[in-house]
Amino acid sequence: MSAPQLSVIVPAYNEEMGLAETHRRLTGVLSGMDVDYEIIYIDDGSRDRTLEIVESLRASDDHVRLLSLARNHGHQIAVTAGLDAAEGDAVVIIDADLQDPPEVIPRMYERFLEGYDVVYGKRSGREGDSAFKKGTAFAFYRLLNALTDVEIPADTGDFRLVSRRAADAVRGMREHDRYLRGMFAWIGFKQTPVEFDRDKRFAGETHYPLRRMLKLAIDGVMSFSVKPLGAIAALGAIMAGAGLLWLIILLTLLLAGSKGLGLSAIAAMMLECSGLILTALGIVGGYVGRVYQEVQNRPLYRLARREGFNDR
Repeated sequence: MSAPQLSVIVPAYNEEMGLAETHRRLTGVLSGMDVDYEIIYIDDGSRDRTLEIVESLRASDDHVRLLSLARNHGHQIAVTAGLDAAEGDAVVIIDADLQDPPEVIPRMYERFLEGYDVVYGKRSGREGDSAFKKGTAFAFYRLLNALTDVEIPADTGDFRLVSRRAADAVRGMREHDRYLRGMFAWIGFKQTPVEFDRDKRFAGETHYPLRRMLKLAIDGVMSFSVKPLGAIAALGAIMAGAGLLWLIILLTLLLAGSKGLGLSAIAAMMLECSGLILTALGIVGGYVGRVYQEVQNRPLYRLARREGFNDR
């Protein structure tokens, strides 16, 4: 069995309600593209019938491949497992919730045939997102690009089509705290957007609550920037200057005969400085913790099952 021209990676965590529709729309698009393709579903430790549904899809469709992770590792690791297994000349990353429409894939593939290595989906409309999410996403991408030396396209997610060499380049980057859209921006090569309107989730609930969104944002900043460490030094210098100025003011007031200022002012300064010190330690600790995790050299994930692939 020869390698396909196109591999489609679909990470899935508790997606039993919409997976059949996702497969229907994917196969409808791919079968009309005149390419040999494979669809790689990654079950990310689901607790519902996601694995069972993928098994039934594989039984009825020779294009389906199955990766089942031993536990839930999170979206970025699940996509990485798909990249590791994909054999196509081009690789598509798309979520199973149908917010990113499969019907955009042919347009992406056309740009790939024109010579682009990374064709990323750029959201011109976000019907499925709340005003809060739209606002925080807008602010985050602008802040991220201000903090990093890598230009990460704004208003994009992980929905993209990448060439074989781009996929292999990212596969070779084995850090644990992964921010894939930043990693694809970092590798370079020829890149271009394809605009689309993002839809509402087809079924079920989002698997990216605020807590996970914040972690992804932190991963993005800390994986591609050390500027927060420089900001700590700058803040320390500012606080030292402010503290010296405040002591001069206090001394002047005391010499002028004012009373009752000393203890309360000093207590307020100590409280403020303690908070800033703890914040600084937290930022430094975040970087140190990442170094510790990488030094452990544990694998990114463990597979429970791998079915439908060529032996390689």
